[in-house]
Amino acid sequence: MRISTFSRSLLAGGALAAALIAASGAQAKGLTDADRAEILKNVDADAAQISDAAMKIWGFAEVGYQETKSTAVLQEQLRAAGFDVKAGVAGMPTAFVASYKNGAGPVVAVLAEFDALPGLAQKAEPTRSPIAGQAAGHGCGHNLFGAASVGAAVSLKQWMVKHNVKGELRVYGAPAEEGGSGKVYLVREGLFNDVDVALHWHPGNANSASQGVSMSNISGKFRFHGASAHAAGAPWKGRSALDGVEIMDVATNFLREHVPDKTRIHYVITSGGSAPNVVPDFAEVYYYVRHTDPQIVRDVWQRVSKAADGAAMATGTSVEVEITGGVYNMLPNDTLGRVMDSNLRRVGGITWTAEETAFAQKLATSLTPGAPPLDSVKQVQPYGVDGDGGGSTDVADISWVVPTVGLSTATFVPGSAGHSWQNVAAAGSTIGVKGAVNAAKTLSLTGADLFSNPDLIKQAKAELDKKRGPNFSYKAMLGDRKPPLDYRKPHGGQAGE
Repeated sequence: MRISTFSRSLLAGGALAAALIAASGAQAKGLTDADRAEILKNVDADAAQISDAAMKIWGFAEVGYQETKSTAVLQEQLRAAGFDVKAGVAGMPTAFVASYKNGAGPVVAVLAEFDALPGLAQKAEPTRSPIAGQAAGHGCGHNLFGAASVGAAVSLKQWMVKHNVKGELRVYGAPAEEGGSGKVYLVREGLFNDVDVALHWHPGNANSASQGVSMSNISGKFRFHGASAHAAGAPWKGRSALDGVEIMDVATNFLREHVPDKTRIHYVITSGGSAPNVVPDFAEVYYYVRHTDPQIVRDVWQRVSKAADGAAMATGTSVEVEITGGVYNMLPNDTLGRVMDSNLRRVGGITWTAEETAFAQKLATSLTPGAPPLDSVKQVQPYGVDGDGGGSTDVADISWVVPTVGLSTATFVPGSAGHSWQNVAAAGSTIGVKGAVNAAKTLSLTGADLFSNPDLIKQAKAELDKKRGPNFSYKAMLGDRKPPLDYRKPHGGQAGE
């Protein structure tokens, strides 16, 4: 659940310039132009398979921890390509790790996501067209994410086999990014302990390899329990769980004035009773707290929890809390970012057909005025390392234990909002697939650079060590809880999310 930030200015300075020269020189003694051409040809040959997987997963539209069909599609492609696949890792039935190993060498991981969002069912059409009988939709484009990551790995493996490249290539199938923190459990389980570098990408409105800082968060559900009664005949006998939720919300909203700047607190009432004439004996509210500083998130979450306790005391109810997710802030890696940016520029931007352009123009009429021009998808945005992202991602936890780098490609119509029906429509069209293929090419080239030149990995690790500081020890924001496999399911028979 990310909102990408793109820097408009290049970083300067002697030290940074020296790092750039070192990185450029390292690449030069690694891959040849022939290698790059071969890898790009491999991805082009696999484009139909990337499209097939993306469209199947788009149609399944499975929410977090329920992505059984989606994960099966990706696992099947990897097995067919010669990867060893281990499914159901880290206590998550839809998670997997796929591996191709050829002797001793770097271990490079590629991340794959595939969960959809509740409430966003939409046809692949440029006007609002819900799908009857379907609730979820790929408003963050994770159908493209998983398909392109697997396509990149398959193409990269072909090159490794042909040239007897040493090392191990892994694909991590990570469920429930949207609030379920699936990758956190992979990290906590130690599945990245021997990984040297992690690569990822994300669907977006533009093509960019800029590296930004995402927001750390903790999310959870506060469940109030009271006593039901006839709301007119004997209201004094009731203790309203909904009153508890509403008083908690009021107290938390007053808290907003007294938290550190740039803190984000948001919530939805997921269950509030069924009939006005029945005092609700159960109510549930789902909260997120975000900030770029993980410790501020922890502190504010404790204050929100106290608001819940006070609300329960005031209403004569009881409250319990289940932390459903929690992630760190992203640690951007400039060493790897520059390698990724160089490869994205080799791949270039995206050109739409007349039909795709007409689709985008029609969809753009539903967007807020002032959106970037449609032909901006042909460009690659300037590179930078700055900005505080408006969203959060469980990729961030990986970035604290392994040097991590990502990019975004133009899979949506410029100006589209994250988590919108417009994104669902584009992610189910050839517009989305074209961006996914560009991402697959960039990931494959970057992975090949890393296998060819371990010095890049050494530089990236040194940068990570400096940024996270001495004596760092990873501790998950969500504690030692098990994966919340039912977090997208209704609680206690009440209304769902």
